[in-house]
Amino acid sequence: MKAQLVGSHLVMAGRLIDEDPEKAYQYARSAQQLAPRLAATREALGLTAYLSDRYAEALAELRAARRITGSNHQWAVMADCERGLGRPEKALEMAQAPEAKELDKGTQIELRIVAAGARRDLGQVDAAVAMLQGADLTPAQIEPWTARLRYAYADALLEADRETEAREWFARAAEADTDGITDAEDRIAELDGVVFGEEGETGEVAAADADELEDEFDDEDDEDDDEEFDDEDEDDDLDDEDDEDEDDDEEFEDAAPRLDAAELEAGIEDEEQ
Repeated sequence: MKAQLVGSHLVMAGRLIDEDPEKAYQYARSAQQLAPRLAATREALGLTAYLSDRYAEALAELRAARRITGSNHQWAVMADCERGLGRPEKALEMAQAPEAKELDKGTQIELRIVAAGARRDLGQVDAAVAMLQGADLTPAQIEPWTARLRYAYADALLEADRETEAREWFARAAEADTDGITDAEDRIAELDGVVFGEEGETGEVAAADADELEDEFDDEDDEDDDEEFDDEDEDDDLDDEDDEDEDDDEEFEDAAPRLDAAELEAGIEDEEQ
């Protein structure tokens, strides 16, 4: 019974981790209180604390999970927690630590992104740009981390006042971002001077004033178009919500150790003994 309750809290945390990090944190915290010596509950609490900006708690929980499992797979997240706590130098130390060399390729890329962010925190923008350069930006085939690396590179270029290059790499990030994990397309729109209104309509900044737009489109056509657009959005939103729930479950399951019911029950029994 206890194992089922812990499992249900972890599942809910996974489902809510993107859309409502605060609620996800509460579920993960309940799971951790029920089974504080399980690596899965400590890691879940650490990840949800991180996503809800509780960096000190996140770091403590992820360190606890690491002590239990001996795994460094959350090393990049831990380094980013150091950044969140205002310690970019510590994040850079972690990027150079021996543990970093043992990480899988995806986690190494994430650590590079964190380290580049630490350089930017220290005002070393050119160093951040240089840190993100390399063959990984243009792999032979798109990898799961390609979009995020290109996005981070574009963002660093923009901070370095290299706007033309930044736009190019935001576009390349958007091409690689088949799962919509970045807002690269929105960043391109911003650079192109496109603004978004409250109802989702767009327009070029300074391209036409309000009077000219009113001459082109009468009020009746606008109302009809808005109603049709809202109806389509309602159907799309329902489909998107189903897709997001499935994506959230997969993402959380990849981030945390996989436990089946038997393993969860065995872990809780060990705690009670």
